[in-house]
Amino acid sequence: MAVLAVATASAPLFVPAPEPNRVVAIALAIESGQKHGRWKGGEIPYVWGGGHAERPGPSLGTCLGYRGSVRPCPAATTRGLDCSGFARWVYQLAFNKDVLGRGNTNDHVRRMRRVPAAKAKPGDLVFYGKIRKRTVKTHHVGVYIGDGKMVNALRTGTTIRTDHVTALPDLAGYYRYQG
Repeated sequence: MAVLAVATASAPLFVPAPEPNRVVAIALAIESGQKHGRWKGGEIPYVWGGGHAERPGPSLGTCLGYRGSVRPCPAATTRGLDCSGFARWVYQLAFNKDVLGRGNTNDHVRRMRRVPAAKAKPGDLVFYGKIRKRTVKTHHVGVYIGDGKMVNALRTGTTIRTDHVTALPDLAGYYRYQG
């Protein structure tokens, strides 16, 4: 036994590679059309109000408050996700519970902690709009994947996709979930 201990002590230790960021891996898998839970696979369309059913994931949307350019509003007859529905589903799959809840981007940003852009990490959420001490008026969220890019549900007529964080002009900041 002592010989075995000496022999193995001189061998290099095996150090496993770090586990990839689960949030990013899930966001990219959804973007690529992989099957997840109640989604059979394939591209997921942007749907106004999609992803806000009792359980996270693609759902029918709503035409209430819809201001998109595609007419008539396709949300009530299309199964998919809007931006906050996408973020909610990704985080639910990554954390094994509905940590963001059914609200919109304003509700979601309040459940997170702001991080400086220089300290943003893949898996953080990137919000758009205006966030001040007393008021929050956001309109978009994406899952930051690094290198200035995010996976998001941008607008009616698109599917879940990767865009630069500069795709919208009013970046409000990066936010991290502290569970």
